[in-house]
Amino acid sequence: MDLITIFLLAIGLSMDSMAVAIASGASIKGHRSIHALEIGGFFGAFQAIMPVAGWLLGKSFSHLISGIDHWIAFGLLLVIGAKMIYEALNEAASDGHDSLGLKAVLLLSIATSIDALAVGISISLLDTPIVFPAAIIGAVCFVLSSAGAAISSRLTAVFGNRLKIIGGLILIAIGLKILVEHLV
Repeated sequence: MDLITIFLLAIGLSMDSMAVAIASGASIKGHRSIHALEIGGFFGAFQAIMPVAGWLLGKSFSHLISGIDHWIAFGLLLVIGAKMIYEALNEAASDGHDSLGLKAVLLLSIATSIDALAVGISISLLDTPIVFPAAIIGAVCFVLSSAGAAISSRLTAVFGNRLKIIGGLILIAIGLKILVEHLV
């Protein structure tokens, strides 16, 4: 697997993470640049770890993962998106703390990296070592997701809760997109 292929694969895998980071940035309060780096760090780490996990699972378990990966991603994105919309519409539901806490970031990191798990399985079938591709995938995802969250936080200052509602809708739409792509 050459460097250009790995880089293009990393960009492709990072697009959902970047979109989710943009949507998630609407929930950031306080130290926005730190939170943007945290979101990028979590998303990048999971995008790097999941291909390794998929590679380790290899060919023998691919049929188990491919049957449910889209449902897991859809469910996680639906729950997080609905929570964001609910909190935007009900100020009382938001107690002044960041609504995008550690649990939500972990769930989003998992949801956006399920495809990377499948890619890791595919790479194992090619008999390609996984460390270098996983590092590139993680680094690209970190950069794009951090940038996405940072951009979103600036837009939040202008648009307020409307961006949070849009962000929740984007998360749900990404979940639906994943589900439809795998079911059709």
